[in-house]
Amino acid sequence: MSNESRTRLQRLYDNCGQSPWLDNLRRDYLHNGHLEELIASGIRGVTSNPTIFAKAIEDHSDYDTQFMDLLSTHSVTDACWELIFTDISEALGQFAPLFISSKGSDGFVSMEVDPALAFDTYSTLKAAIEIHERLNSRNLLVKIPATAEGLPAIERAVSLGLNVNVTLIFGLKRYEQVIDAYINGIEALVKTNPTRVPRVSSVASFFVSRMDTEVDKRLDRLAEDAKRDGKPDSLVKEISSLRGKTAVSQARQAYRLFQDRFKCERFFALEKLGAKPQRPLWASTSTKNPAYPDLLYVDNLIAEMTVNTMPDATVDAFLDHGHPVTTISTVSEEDDRLDERIAEVGIDVDDVASTLERQGVNSFMSSFTELVDTLSNKAEQLSGKSHTRTHTR
Repeated sequence: MSNESRTRLQRLYDNCGQSPWLDNLRRDYLHNGHLEELIASGIRGVTSNPTIFAKAIEDHSDYDTQFMDLLSTHSVTDACWELIFTDISEALGQFAPLFISSKGSDGFVSMEVDPALAFDTYSTLKAAIEIHERLNSRNLLVKIPATAEGLPAIERAVSLGLNVNVTLIFGLKRYEQVIDAYINGIEALVKTNPTRVPRVSSVASFFVSRMDTEVDKRLDRLAEDAKRDGKPDSLVKEISSLRGKTAVSQARQAYRLFQDRFKCERFFALEKLGAKPQRPLWASTSTKNPAYPDLLYVDNLIAEMTVNTMPDATVDAFLDHGHPVTTISTVSEEDDRLDERIAEVGIDVDDVASTLERQGVNSFMSSFTELVDTLSNKAEQLSGKSHTRTHTR
């Protein structure tokens, strides 16, 4: 296929080694051929989360028949999980040919454990095992949050030979701990079941745009305070000039960390046994600030051995005017200087990361709670009966 006849998404992978995934999953996409069209255009995987499923199930009637059938034997919460399992199972089937043709490098579908378990190591691990046993598919990635309590669950899941998508990573310190958890897990698997090592796949989902949203908000407050206190205009301008730069810089430094940790003797020894590097996945890549370019978190984060998971509008934008050219190879001194400038004006990036982690977990928990509430109301409307809600996962 000539360069001109390939889509921008296909060139992103063929020329740059980055896998574009879709950050959305809806039942109508599975049934009307839309997901198959996206795969044909170059999409190589799909991610989901409680917010995505909440929107899909609440906004579309495609789920109503199955939901009402389930209510005769399931609580509303359990019925909700069955709806999710059905979509994930169908998506796994549609991506299976790509998983096979790519020799297991792509074609993955991600499903998240119950967000209410984010601070419970044992229950998170138990849920991850149950999801893998239920779906029993090699192209499944179970999403586990990168909370302090999630890290041991991640390590143990990998040590059992399970595929893991580590989600809600916001800072470099946490990302380094995620890498440690993955490598520790692989080393443990080598000792117990070395033949399974080549079958394990993992990605580390580093959330991007939310970093700029939070840092920009703090910069705006600092600039306002500086004006109010009569500080020099040069200081106000310096503070404002830092807006919209932190997220890309942090992601670039995360890629440097990835290169350092997976190109060292410790991992080389595991790679000889078939271990795969845990690829960085850029998540939350839609631009939240309309003043910024719509592909700010795609065009600037193209690198070999990475994944970029994009919502529908970002996929469409990249197909239309994206630039499939490698933009990360090494981290420039400018990234290190930016860290210093951010700290000098009073922004603690580690605190930003901690804040975003809490917000991310709470957001997913709220989405799932709201979904169950919506389905409870729908059950009463459709059947005229009240159904109990028992949280089981």
